Amino acid sequence: MRGVPGRETRMGPWLRRLCQAPPLGRGKTAGRLLARGSTTHCLARKPPCRSYSTRIPTVTRAAVTSILPRAGTLSQSRFASSSNKDGPEQRRAAELEERIAAIPIDRYRNFCIVAHIDHGKSTLSDRLLEHTGTISASDGNKQILDKLDVERERGITVKAQTCTMIYRHPASQLDYLLHLVDTPGHVDFRAEVTRSYASCGGALLLVDASQGVQAQTVANFYLAFAQGLTLVPVVNKIDLPTADVDRALGQLESVFELDTSIAVRVSAKTGQGVGEILPAVIEHVPAPEGDTARPLRMLLVDSWYDTFKGVVLLVRVFDGTVRAGDKLVSIGTGNEYTVGEVGIQYPNAVPQKVLRAGQVGYVYFNPGMKRIQDAKIGDTFTTVGSEDVVEPYPGFEEPKPMVFVAAFPTDQGDYHKLEDSIGQLVLNDRSITLKKDFSEALGAGWRLGFLGSLHCSVFQDRLRQEHGADIIITEPAVPTKIVWSNGGGSGAETIITNPADFPDNDDARMRKAAIYEPFVLATVTLPDEYLGRVIEICENARGRQKSIEFFHATQVILKYEVPMASLVDDLFGRLKGATRGYATLDYEDAGWRPSTLVKMNLLVNKKAVDAIARVVHSSQVDRLGRQWVTKFKEHVERQMFEVIIQAAAGKRIVARETIKPFRKDVLAKLHASDITRRRKLLEKQKAGRKRLRAVGNVVIEQAAFQKFLSK
Repeated sequence: MRGVPGRETRMGPWLRRLCQAPPLGRGKTAGRLLARGSTTHCLARKPPCRSYSTRIPTVTRAAVTSILPRAGTLSQSRFASSSNKDGPEQRRAAELEERIAAIPIDRYRNFCIVAHIDHGKSTLSDRLLEHTGTISASDGNKQILDKLDVERERGITVKAQTCTMIYRHPASQLDYLLHLVDTPGHVDFRAEVTRSYASCGGALLLVDASQGVQAQTVANFYLAFAQGLTLVPVVNKIDLPTADVDRALGQLESVFELDTSIAVRVSAKTGQGVGEILPAVIEHVPAPEGDTARPLRMLLVDSWYDTFKGVVLLVRVFDGTVRAGDKLVSIGTGNEYTVGEVGIQYPNAVPQKVLRAGQVGYVYFNPGMKRIQDAKIGDTFTTVGSEDVVEPYPGFEEPKPMVFVAAFPTDQGDYHKLEDSIGQLVLNDRSITLKKDFSEALGAGWRLGFLGSLHCSVFQDRLRQEHGADIIITEPAVPTKIVWSNGGGSGAETIITNPADFPDNDDARMRKAAIYEPFVLATVTLPDEYLGRVIEICENARGRQKSIEFFHATQVILKYEVPMASLVDDLFGRLKGATRGYATLDYEDAGWRPSTLVKMNLLVNKKAVDAIARVVHSSQVDRLGRQWVTKFKEHVERQMFEVIIQAAAGKRIVARETIKPFRKDVLAKLHASDITRRRKLLEKQKAGRKRLRAVGNVVIEQAAFQKFLSK
């Protein structure tokens, strides 16, 4: 290697010593051969020698072993470097487990943060993690517990996230084990909040000092009150110029009858007052009850799918302990599993040797649980052989989809790729229903059910951001129930989620059938100066007023029963516009109500476009039909023949637009010809157009549907 540029840096230390060592061999001949014909000599000359295998001198084993490192030493050094690399993490996990083991169950506290959307739950969670030393304080700590890109982009929480903290009380100097759940604020994700309550003994009821009590605050209070949770009121954003802390506290006391003397005033953005929250939690939130000596009783709170581990379970341990290697059985399904690993979120997954009664952590099995459907939320797990002794937890009510859409790939060649992407998202969101669908206009696709309009929008954003897939989504539709007449009594019921499957009005069975649509009980909070306009909007949306309540001089709580179809049709957007953004909306299912519904179709040259079918109330037919034909005309290209666009409700045409054809001037070459010649050419052109209209098909591009269906 002598003469090679940079050889000192390219060679390892043992190879450098080998090349710089004096020639070894038997006598002067061997030394001359090494100097002239060895590998080292050949590499230093150009061109290299043709063969040097017979000219390499004899080197003693002792000389080589003195220069080369031993294999054992090399492997030991690599192991030492890898152990040093993992050492700090292992030591931190061991110290964490040692501190947790020393904390008795009466110093456990499980609590969550609930509030209306955009009242500062995630920001307060970041400050609490910094205050307890779970994460280091930094200006870059924003929405630490929000794992999804769409959550950070929109500034909302979509999925409830958990974290374990260890807090040393400043007065007693004792360690407390705290489990925090950051819950979503939007009504579409209320099921996440309900599940979070099952793992908690109390909640921080967060209120924005500038906004006061809003719709979701009311809904969260009643949910927590029904679960028997202890509520600690917290007033956030006290640093804002528009903050009115006394008004917010007065609303909490008058509306919810809470003791505001224990309320904590904080600014999650600046950190002001955050240190007073955890002492209040320790004082007012009760410790969980449980006994490690009893048989294992473990509640499944949430689950998600990991590509390598299978289904990972988020669990709350009520009694007993669970550790790796334990044999568990699901009381709900009867399936048996072997625990592969247990741990806590701190805030990322940290493996532990054992989870004890009162703790909340994660569990996954080995071999892993392959199907997310086997992880039934609310299921109870116990050790094999204790099924008869352990009482199962009552469980949760599965959320029901309220909004249905059809989704199609923009390019049918991407169908299988998009199917895999949708399947991966559905694995981690059990509230979505999925089945295959087909449209003559858009091809093969899927029919998806969501909890609400925001849930649908978030799903579309995740599909685009995480998988790079674009889809065409039809207008949201709500389910419809038809009760068929069976002689004199009630007959079978049919739930229709696809508008294309809704029977036409001329169907003989529809004459005696009863049609129902879903209603919701909407709670609207607003300033009293906008009350008249909001009532007008709710009445136009076919709403029925249930109650009206004035509280704290300027705020009103209005309750209306409105059709779910009106809610999906941007009712919240109209309320926001009428109140300059001050109105807030919350809703809950109110059951089925009889209604007069018809199916509307869009016809192009008398052929129905199945992708744009919709079931609407009879009072909205004329308005919606005019909107359809006017908007669809803008996106259809002109043809060589006349294109007729119609909106039809049954056999009745409610609106029509016509796209004129391209017209060739057949009289261009005629100047002073007879009138009969002109008439003959025009009649010939007319006959040709009639024949073309009979055999021609209107070709509508995918982009036209995408523009028409976009809001």
